Amino acid sequence: MQPIREPSASESYFWPSVWAVALHVLIFGLLFVSFAMTPELPESKPIVQATLYQLKSKSQATTQTNQKLAGEAKKSAARQTEVEQMEQKKVEQEAIKAAEQKKADAAQKAEEQKAEEAKKADDAKKADDAKKAEAKKADDAKKAAEEKQLADIAKKKAEDDAKKKAEDDAKRAAAEEAKKQAAEDAKKQAADDAKKKAAEDAKKKASEDAKKKAADDAKKKAQDAARKSAEDKKAQALADLLSDKPERQQALADEKGDEVAGSFDDLIRSRAAEGWARPPSARKGMTVVLQIGMLPDGTVSSVTVAKSSGDGPFDSSAVAAVKNIGRLTEMQGMKPSDFAPYRSFKMTFTPEDLAL
Repeated sequence: MQPIREPSASESYFWPSVWAVALHVLIFGLLFVSFAMTPELPESKPIVQATLYQLKSKSQATTQTNQKLAGEAKKSAARQTEVEQMEQKKVEQEAIKAAEQKKADAAQKAEEQKAEEAKKADDAKKADDAKKAEAKKADDAKKAAEEKQLADIAKKKAEDDAKKKAEDDAKRAAAEEAKKQAAEDAKKQAADDAKKKAAEDAKKKASEDAKKKAADDAKKKAQDAARKSAEDKKAQALADLLSDKPERQQALADEKGDEVAGSFDDLIRSRAAEGWARPPSARKGMTVVLQIGMLPDGTVSSVTVAKSSGDGPFDSSAVAAVKNIGRLTEMQGMKPSDFAPYRSFKMTFTPEDLAL
């Protein structure tokens, strides 16, 4: 619907001004016509004044009669004049009354015309107001429809948001429940793994303890046997030195040096085994070759990896085991020729035992 254009100030006052000018022209025209149509008054008759002259020759009776007649004539003329003046005044009054009546009729007609114009203007204004009211009603209906449409859109959006929020909440709750379940499963699995690991560690420790005890027993037996054999050899060598020739004595001395070296090899292997902490990664078949340096007083001066096993923790545990020996006091007093092999030598380290 097209909006109604409001008239400007000049348009609002144009037609009332035209009607006012036309009404004034009409009133002046009616006044001019009323004055032009006013009837002419009859000419006034001359007042006859008769003067009676008393003739000296007439008698007194005649004189009195004439005087009486003159008085009567004078009265009659005065009455006639008064009547004529009254008639003229009446005519003038009627003319004035007619003019006033015409003026009043013209004014009444002008008022009626003015009222008619006012009625027409009022009707036009009412029609314009009705048209404006209709336009306003249509505009209000349009606005109401737009507002209803916006309200429907907002309602639909709110419903969609609520639905989406409910879905998000459901997904979040499901994710939290799944996360909680996963945490519980992981906790349960961790507990099971811990129990399993504890059982395996306990079993492994028991096995290692048993193995270590067996190794210690075997080592102790070997040490006792080696010590006894060494003592027997020393005694035999001493007896041979006291009884044999110089060549035999030199041979026995060389043999005794080899035996002493073998004893120190066993001693180094035994001390390294005692100070070795088995890492979890150690497996059967691993081998690391260590380069060991020692001082004449039996102190371990350096330990390096000459050939790695491929497992860093196992290599480090072997190096630490040899370093933990510190100093072998048993090596003090060795001959330089006997100590020479121990100044820098290689030793093979395995999880099962120590082999040179």
